[in-house]
Formats: sequence, structure tokens, C-alpha cells
Amino acid sequence: MKTVEELENLMTEPSEALVGDMRKLEGNIIILGIGGKMGPTLAVMAKKAIDRAGVDKKVIGVSRFSNGTLQSDLEKEGIETIAIDLLDDEELRKLPIEKNIIYMAGNKFGTTGNEHFTWAMNTYLPGRVAEHFKGSNIVAFSTGNVYPLVPISFGGCDELHPVAPVGEYGQSSLGRERVFTYFSQKDNTPLTIFRLNYAIDMRYGVLLEIARSVFNEVPIDLSMGHVNVIWQGDANEYAIRSLLIASSPATILNVTGPETLSIRWLASEFGRMLGKEPIFTGKEEDNALLNNSSKAHKLFGYPRVSIREMMEWTAEWVNNDGETLNKPTHFQERKGEF
Repeated sequence: MKTVEELENLMTEPSEALVGDMRKLEGNIIILGIGGKMGPTLAVMAKKAIDRAGVDKKVIGVSRFSNGTLQSDLEKEGIETIAIDLLDDEELRKLPIEKNIIYMAGNKFGTTGNEHFTWAMNTYLPGRVAEHFKGSNIVAFSTGNVYPLVPISFGGCDELHPVAPVGEYGQSSLGRERVFTYFSQKDNTPLTIFRLNYAIDMRYGVLLEIARSVFNEVPIDLSMGHVNVIWQGDANEYAIRSLLIASSPATILNVTGPETLSIRWLASEFGRMLGKEPIFTGKEEDNALLNNSSKAHKLFGYPRVSIREMMEWTAEWVNNDGETLNKPTHFQERKGEF
């Protein structure tokens, strides 16, 4: 894989299961916060699934669209767009009421020193959105950062594991969940809490960061020695299909790949693929931020893209100096300071 066009075509290809679910789903889909890393490809995948299902349904993307050509690019794909600041109550109240809402708005990086904005985006805004779209099916993106670090041998936190977020990003993300859940129960609004980590795209993500460190001979910190990842296309598909499992009380869903991956092993494999010797610093701690996504795999099947495929594509991307977004995950962070 060498071009962004090839990448996005692959990432937005819907499965037959998604096409079938789109026939079951009633109403249009609004994606709030479509301008982030995952929103555009999620929207295009949804539109492709609608077209192949032969149903009359709209995909509507909402964002500030303050930079670049994203708004016009989405409209060329047949996605309707609305440019507003979601934190402006007056503008939010003008949004059309639709049956299906995918909530992707939020703030993570730059939280330290700007905590008030992170709490406004992650905890205040969900209440305003939940009030406006009461009764709609809502999939609310969240994060595995609501869980504590757990021993590697534990196999990751499942949905029944007690939450204990470290740092203000994780705390405010739990606040988002709690606020959405309050309104779900108050107004009988069907809700899926979508706890994701970490999505993989050739242009950003844990695998890209490790591969580039190996290629550029930059030391790799081993203190967060293990990680979970999932192909972004698979994560997007799970999110769209999660509209059909939204419930009140809320459905909680962890979303990641099936493997607990060693950072040392990943770097060593990239070293073999790229003809480089990885450089390590520090040592593996006995715990890490890890999720158990077996519930999602039971509902939607295992991810279509394997870890080996992701790694091979990433190595090829790095070898060919592919485009990157310069948006590090900070997966090494152990104190929750983003």
C-alpha cells in the first residue's frame, strides 16, 4: 500500500454484514465531530454501505470545518455537511433531529494546561447533545483510558472491570460517559458507549510510531510494554453497527483487536521488515493500558484486517515515505498527562 487513495478505498470498504445492518437501520445518520482522524472514513464507509444496501438514507457530517478542503471532499462523496461550533448552544439547537447519532467530538491532546476546554468538550457538551437528540440512537465514542493500568497477565479490562481513569483526559472521558448515561436513563435514549483503543491508519497510530522509530533509529521506550490495536476500518464498522445495539440502560462496548501485543516484539518485527536494528530504552513495567474486546468480537466478528497485514502495510508505508498526520498517540503515557 503506497497511496492515500489506495488506503482510503480499503479503509472505507463495507462488509456484507454492515450492508445488511444498514438495511435494518431506520433513519438518517448524523456524525458529530466528523473532522477528526476517524470521522471522514467512517462517513464514507457508511455512505458506501447505504448505496450498496439500496436504501434511502442520508449521512450528515457536523464539524467546524475551519481548515482545508474536508467539507467539499465529503460533499463530493455524497455526504451532507453542516458547519457549526458544537459548543455554541444556539447553533447546536438548529441541528436537525435524526434517528441515529454517532458522537465523535472530544479533546485529548493539549489537555495539560487547557483542562477547562477538555472538560467542556468531553463532559459539558455531551449533556447538551443528549438533550437535543433525546430518543435517538446514540453511539458515543469513548476511550480505554477510563480503565486503570492492569497486569499484563490479566488479559485486559472487560466491560465489567471497574473504571479508574488516570489523569484529566481519562477523568473527563468518564464524565462524558456518565453524562450520556444519565440522559439515556432519564429520557429512555438508546446508547452505546464505545471504548476504543487504539485505531490504526497508515498515517498515524501506534504501529506507525514504532515503525518510524525503528526506521529512524530513535530509541523506543518500553515502560508501557504492551498494547492493543485495531484497524481503523474495522473500528469504524463496529461503530456504525453499534447503532443497532444501543439501549437504555446503555450498552458498554470495548473496541480493539484480539491480541495483547508486545512493544518489543512489534519493534523487532519492524526491524526485520525494514532492515534496521531497533533501539530500546527502559524496561517493561508489569502493567499496561489493555482492553478485552471479546464482547465486540462476539457481536460483530473478529476484525477483518489482521495485525500482520497492518504491520506489513505500515512497513511499506514508512519505506516509501508515506504521508503522515503528525498526531502522536502518546501510547507510552503512564500518568494520563496528554
